[in-house]
Amino acid sequence: MTATVQPLSGVTVIDFTQVFMGPSCTQMLGDYGADVIKVERPGTGDISRTSIPDAAGLDNPIFLSINRNKRSIAIDTRTEEGRQAVQELVRSADVVVSNFRAGVMERLGLGYDALRAVNPRIIWASGTGFGTQGPYAHKGGQDAIAQAYSGVMWRRVSDDDPVTLYPTTLCDYTTGMHLLQGILLALLHRDRTGQGQKVEVSMYDSMLHMQMQEACQQLNRGSEINWAAMPLTGVFRTTDGALIMVGGFKADPLHHISRALELDEDLSERPEFATLDLQFAHRAELQQIFARAVAGNTTGHWVKRLEDEDILCAPVRSLEQTLDDEQTAVNAMIVEMDHPVAGRIRALNAPLHLSAAPAEIRRVPPRLGEHGTEVLAELGYTTEQIELLREKGVLR
Repeated sequence: MTATVQPLSGVTVIDFTQVFMGPSCTQMLGDYGADVIKVERPGTGDISRTSIPDAAGLDNPIFLSINRNKRSIAIDTRTEEGRQAVQELVRSADVVVSNFRAGVMERLGLGYDALRAVNPRIIWASGTGFGTQGPYAHKGGQDAIAQAYSGVMWRRVSDDDPVTLYPTTLCDYTTGMHLLQGILLALLHRDRTGQGQKVEVSMYDSMLHMQMQEACQQLNRGSEINWAAMPLTGVFRTTDGALIMVGGFKADPLHHISRALELDEDLSERPEFATLDLQFAHRAELQQIFARAVAGNTTGHWVKRLEDEDILCAPVRSLEQTLDDEQTAVNAMIVEMDHPVAGRIRALNAPLHLSAAPAEIRRVPPRLGEHGTEVLAELGYTTEQIELLREKGVLR
C-alpha cells in the first residue's frame, strides 16, 4: 500500500507558541505532515503545561489537547548559546511561529529581520493580542480581553441580560486558525516566488472579522444586527432540559411554529405579529408564548414536532453528551494515543477531512525537552557539544 503523502511533508516549523492560540495552529500543521519543533522554556515549558493541577503534571490534558505531532526542545533562548542553536534551526526551517506580546521575539533577537538574515526564505508568523502598532499594541492578548475589546461580549439577547464571558476560548481558536491560513498562504506564495515573508494576525482583528455582517450593518446603516435576538429564535426550557428554536429560512415560519407547538391559535394571523418589524416590536410577548408551550413537554417531543414542520431546532446538550454522540464517532472526531506519562489519552481529531491526505498522528504530545538531543544532533551538534549545553543549563 502506498503511504499517504501529507500536504506539509518536508515543511519544518519552529514553534515558539504557548497556551492555545498558537499551539492550535501548529498542531494542525503537524497533523498534515509538518515537522514541528516546539521550543520551550527549560523547567516549565509551555504555560499550558502548568495551567491546571493534574496527576500527569506537565503532561496534563490541556497541554496534550493541542501539542501532538511535535518534538520538544527545552532551551534557554536568553543565552548566546541558546540563540545560536535557534538560529541553526531557522537556517534550514520553513516557518517560525510565535504568539508572544508584540516585541518579545525582537527582544530575544528572533524578530523577522534577524531571522530573515539567517534564512531569506523563512516565513515568520506571529499572533498577538492587538497587533504590533497602535494604542493597544503593548497589551497582552487573552481570550476574555479580546471578547471585551472587540464588542463580542457586549452583544447579548436582551439588554436586561448581564454582560458575561463566553466560556469557550472562541477568540484564541479563531485567531489560531487565521494564523494557520496566513502560514499556508505564505507557503503557497513562496512556492511561486521563492520569497519568504512576515505573517501577522491579532485577536482583535480576528474577532472584528468574525463580526463582518454586524459591522457592515453598523457602518452603513447605523444599526446593530443581533442574530441571537431575532423574534422567532430562542432557547426554551423543557420538562427535561432545553432546546433552541430558530424560526427562519422559510416562508411564514410563525405559522409552522404555531402548529409545531400545538398552540390554540395561529399566531401568524394576529395583526400584532403580521410582519417581521411587528414581531421585533412584540418579541417579549412571542417569547413568553413559546416558553409556556415548550415548558409542558420533553425536549425530544418538541424537537420532533418542530422538525416535522421543518423548523430548525436542536436539544441544548452538554459537552459530555456531544462527545458520546454517534455523529461524533461517525465523523471520527475522537482519536486515542498512548502517552508514556499520561497513559491512554483521548483527544479531538482535526476537523478537516481530506480524502487523499487525512490528518495523521505520528507523534504523541512530547514530554518537556524530550527531543533536545535528537534535534541538535540533526543540526550537526556533537555529543560533547550537547552535553556541554546541558551542563551549562542551556539545554534541559
